Amino acid sequence: MTLPLIIYRSLRQHALSTVVTAGSIALACGLLMCVWMVKTQSQTAFTQTTTGFDAVLGARGSKLQLVLNAIFHLEASPGNLAYADYEAIKRHPAVKAAIPIAVGDNLRGYRLVGTVPELFEQVEYSPGRKFVLQAGGKLFRPDAKEAVVGAFAAERLRLKVGSTFRPFHGLAFDPKSEHTDAYVVTGILAQTNTPTDRVIWIPLRGIQTMSGHDARTATDVSAVLVQLRTASAGFMLDLMYNKQGNRLTLAYPVGAIIAELFSKISWFDQVLALVAYLVALVAAGSVLTSIYNSMSARGRDLAILRALGAQRRTIFGAVVAEAACIGLLGAAAGYVIYFALVTGVAGVIRAQTGVVLNVMAQHPVMWLCPLAMIALCALGGIVPAFKAYRTPVAETLAPVS
Repeated sequence: MTLPLIIYRSLRQHALSTVVTAGSIALACGLLMCVWMVKTQSQTAFTQTTTGFDAVLGARGSKLQLVLNAIFHLEASPGNLAYADYEAIKRHPAVKAAIPIAVGDNLRGYRLVGTVPELFEQVEYSPGRKFVLQAGGKLFRPDAKEAVVGAFAAERLRLKVGSTFRPFHGLAFDPKSEHTDAYVVTGILAQTNTPTDRVIWIPLRGIQTMSGHDARTATDVSAVLVQLRTASAGFMLDLMYNKQGNRLTLAYPVGAIIAELFSKISWFDQVLALVAYLVALVAAGSVLTSIYNSMSARGRDLAILRALGAQRRTIFGAVVAEAACIGLLGAAAGYVIYFALVTGVAGVIRAQTGVVLNVMAQHPVMWLCPLAMIALCALGGIVPAFKAYRTPVAETLAPVS
């Protein structure tokens, strides 16, 4: 029991420096785990969030902008396409389903999207899962001023079945741009953990004929969400629209396009990881400095232990183990930092995109990172351990005249 007792008493005697050093280790450990988990989970969640569609057809422009606008409801539409273009791709033998959408209005910052009831009746937003209305709700009628609201938008806007509202023009909320049209909520969608949860869905003609909109584009749509019968059909349509045509753009496949976005912003993850690594190194240096500086004050105690029979390797091991214990305390507290950070980040991502991250997800980094921090701290304890190892017993215990 000698070694644990030495470590315990030393940690208690230097409680303030122990807490401060362990805190810096906790910050480094929690930040590293958060950066890694948010990066991997976000990439997986976004690339797999297609809401059941393989491709998006829209005006000529950026494929990424098309996907962000039509699937994630984040970007502005690159332009409109004629209703005839929607009908043409809907009739294509390679297309299983084609759902038109129209955007251009909001309700206090939450986007209104015009579409057709088939989106909720026929489409599976993930394998085996269709959209479901909460009890007491029903779908809007194609020619009525009615709305179906996503779960998250309904919660934030405090909407329920029977509520009425007036939309605002544009994708950004401006209280001066309220429409005269009034809509009644006929249904609230059950939560799907997809961008659909943040949207207020109204009939397609509701967006097209909204008061104040240009009558010349009353039949246009913003994009068409496309389900394909086979994977090869996507390459055929890509050739037809993107390579042979010059008027429309087909964004296919949706997952690969989002993956390109993450590859473009990977530098940001690397910057955050670099910051975390630097914090980890500073924390390990703090362990080294804290213990090394205490060696002078502890020299007499160590000499007494040697005089009482403690071997050099026991003293050496005690100092290294003390550093590792500080790392262990910091790593344990790092989980608290991690859950606080990742919960906050997940909340922001859900509010902004509708995509939900699993804060309880497991990954090897969740145990590799704490072990690495403990090992790094133990490594930082080697230098002061050598100093303790070489403590001269006779000189240290000699009385000072």
